[in-house]
Amino acid sequence: MNECYGCNTCKSADKPLEEFIAGLPMETSHHRVDSQKTKCGFGLKGVCCRLCSNGPCRITPTAPRGICGATTDVIVTRNLLRAVASGSGCYIHVVENTVRNLKETALAKGTVKGENALRLLVHEFGLEESDDLHKMAEAVADKVLSDLYKPDYEEMELIEKLAYAPRYKKWKELGILPGGAKSEVFAGVVKCSTNLNSDPVNMLMTCLRLGISTGLYGLTLTNLLNDVMLGEPQIRMAPVGLNVIDPDYINIMITGHQHSIFVDLQERLASPEAVEKAKAAGAKGFKLVGCTCVGQDLQLRGVHYTDIFDGHAGNNYTSEAVLATGAIDAVLSEFNCTLPGIEPICEELKIKQICLDDVAKKANADLMQFSFGKREEISSQVMDAILASYKERRGQVTLRLLPEHGNKNTLTGVSEGSLYDFLGKSWKPLLDLIVSGKIKGVAGVVGCSNLTALGHDVCTVELTKELIKRDIIVLSAGCSSGGIENCGLMTPEAAELAGDGLKEVCKSLGIPPVLNFGPCLAIGRLEMVATALAKELNIDLPQLPLVLSAPQWLEEQALADGMFGAALGLPLHLGQQPFIAGSDLTVKVLTEDLKDITGGQVIVELDPVKAADKLEQIIEEKRKGLQI
Repeated sequence: MNECYGCNTCKSADKPLEEFIAGLPMETSHHRVDSQKTKCGFGLKGVCCRLCSNGPCRITPTAPRGICGATTDVIVTRNLLRAVASGSGCYIHVVENTVRNLKETALAKGTVKGENALRLLVHEFGLEESDDLHKMAEAVADKVLSDLYKPDYEEMELIEKLAYAPRYKKWKELGILPGGAKSEVFAGVVKCSTNLNSDPVNMLMTCLRLGISTGLYGLTLTNLLNDVMLGEPQIRMAPVGLNVIDPDYINIMITGHQHSIFVDLQERLASPEAVEKAKAAGAKGFKLVGCTCVGQDLQLRGVHYTDIFDGHAGNNYTSEAVLATGAIDAVLSEFNCTLPGIEPICEELKIKQICLDDVAKKANADLMQFSFGKREEISSQVMDAILASYKERRGQVTLRLLPEHGNKNTLTGVSEGSLYDFLGKSWKPLLDLIVSGKIKGVAGVVGCSNLTALGHDVCTVELTKELIKRDIIVLSAGCSSGGIENCGLMTPEAAELAGDGLKEVCKSLGIPPVLNFGPCLAIGRLEMVATALAKELNIDLPQLPLVLSAPQWLEEQALADGMFGAALGLPLHLGQQPFIAGSDLTVKVLTEDLKDITGGQVIVELDPVKAADKLEQIIEEKRKGLQI
């Protein structure tokens, strides 16, 4: 085997990581970027249709319609709707499993770690309060499940309770209030099938409708339900990066989005019995190493799991490097962001792969499908398999550790609740700073990481630096957080990179200029913060000096997230345009007409400085509108 597989890797904002990957004797996604740099022009524009055997039809100036007669606008919006419906389905899968786990926990009289979160939901849902936490948890779960399973023509009851009143009114006027979330996905897929809907505007409105059910249920509610079961976030300092990997332990990398699936296993791995088994095998114990969004969620609640969780190593496109250290003994996956490219690396380094949800099944992984009723049995099987892996592989593989990577003092545990508490149980201090101009505005830098928007986390990190330099505080959620934190922008020392006003605020409070809200699910938490600020000012969301950016969006889930932002009426920046350039109508609706529909707007700009200019200008306009 060559000492270096190939140094022609994509750039990364994380230079130590870039150097580490370039020197690996194995192929990663970072190496494959170059071989895939030639893109399909039809695919980029979204003008290829392969829904029937007459195709694939590709639209060109000389062939402006498919064989069936579908126009460019129809094909592009249909492709977009299919992607949004698929992305929405992923999030609804997560919230469905989460709420089922909550109900099973209640019925089994299991631990309810977030009593405040539970009582908040009981109050918001208009349910009967009680001293019996399990009774309340069951009632909350039943209410959510009932809503999820409604038909698409029957409005979900909780929408009005979860949504900000002015937004609910606007959605009702537009006729985009969703029915049952699972049925909405089904209806969306049906609508964009062959020779059905051919009204581009109608399909775009359906995208907004899916965005609402995705956001309020798949994002906002999933967070709150997890808070009930797993404990509410608390602000603290924590280590991030590859330095969290301790080779003296049996290390388990977790990937996915469904934190509630890991509850029993987390407790089992930290038990005296498990520690003794690990010591008998030659290790000090077990440790979970965070990766992708489930790692971010565990980091968010890390104060509750200090005995088993060492820290968050990185985002989706850091996962291959984490495995390449050789110090990971098993991968537990249960949802997406689990790259197919980890399979050959796991095979080569004898790393055990276990999937807890068959939606994330890997070809060379064992499927141990999670079932609440069999959770103890499954946890035992998982632990035994990981022990066997450790015994077989350690001493047989080369360790390539990067102990200096990342940092030890990233601020984590930020949520709408912990931030509110930090501010003295009032949003007024933050609003006063915004009114004074010390904080010019708020930017939510969210979503995925990819390798094509200037490189791994490059657009995300550079845009974030530009925003804080302009006194715009950044709230981050998703794989974007993994890149930003590993590059040091979530440490208090990063205040030096901020503008004079924001720097003064950060230094006085001992906080960084970028606040980490955790996983991509926490985009729902950002919506809760925005709603709280709008309520305090008695204005609608589009009036806030607040912008969203998904600089390096990657998956169909990100498109569903984006539609939620558009429905909320917020300006949304994307580093790369979705595959819609072939339709002038679609581009015009999303970048111009949306302002008059929901108040939102899509801005596409890859250059971080130019993007920051545009977002700053929007914030300045919002400030003028509020006369501040």
